[in-house]
Amino acid sequence: APGTSIPPPRRCWHRGIPREPGTHWTELGCQSCTCQGGRVLCDSVSCSVPCSHPLPAPAGGCCPTCTGCLHEGVARAEGDVFSPSDGNCTICVCLAGNVSCLSPECPPGPCPSLSLADCCSCNPEKCHFRGHTYAHGAQFSLDGDDCTTCVCQGGEVECSFTPCPMLDCPQHQRHLGPGQCCSTCRDPPAPTSCFLDDNGVEFPVGQIWSPGDPCELCICQADGSVSCQRTDCVETCPYPIRIPGQCCPDCSAGCTYMGRIFSNNETFPSALDPCLSCICLVR
Repeated sequence: APGTSIPPPRRCWHRGIPREPGTHWTELGCQSCTCQGGRVLCDSVSCSVPCSHPLPAPAGGCCPTCTGCLHEGVARAEGDVFSPSDGNCTICVCLAGNVSCLSPECPPGPCPSLSLADCCSCNPEKCHFRGHTYAHGAQFSLDGDDCTTCVCQGGEVECSFTPCPMLDCPQHQRHLGPGQCCSTCRDPPAPTSCFLDDNGVEFPVGQIWSPGDPCELCICQADGSVSCQRTDCVETCPYPIRIPGQCCPDCSAGCTYMGRIFSNNETFPSALDPCLSCICLVR
């Protein structure tokens, strides 16, 4: 009516924040809000997803994205080519959030190639070999030859010799027994003596000898090796007698004094004082 005025639109206050009339914003929980006539009106965000396998909304977003694909719980990048877990040779590709898959064409009856035999439920071609028929994948040996193994692969027979291990024994110790495919090493004969490399002397097994030092004794072991052991001497008297060719000094035969040997109970003058008399006592 003439003389009246329209009041201006009122702003809104929402959670302590002023909002101008007609403004739109998004709240937490993907709520779309607008200010109308001083009131705040909110509703859930409506998402339009134009792809079949969108990725979940990124952090801080509300709507799924078609910049990649989510297939069987696995995130795929744009352009990624993959095979599903139960695809049986199926190939899939991620394009703009959509997953497209292509499966091999499986002809009825026998398989035309070995690759299709692994992907399709067709029957691989059998093998006809020396008057016998073998199914695909069957392994067999040649007649009378257990050392050759053959396998049927899509109508073709492939044979190979049984691999033999490398032997570390010389040729004269190798032996091929009846019915064996590979040679084995014979056990070497047991040694009967020991050889010393320095002088070529041979000692029978069990022989004990001294190599030149009376305090060292050696024995020829049953495996042909030589074991030596030294004797540690413990002197039990202050003036022992050293006998040539004997390892340890002898304290029971007498005494050694100033380079001279005296028998038990023998008296002799002291080399330091001619008025002193010494006696050899063996204890």
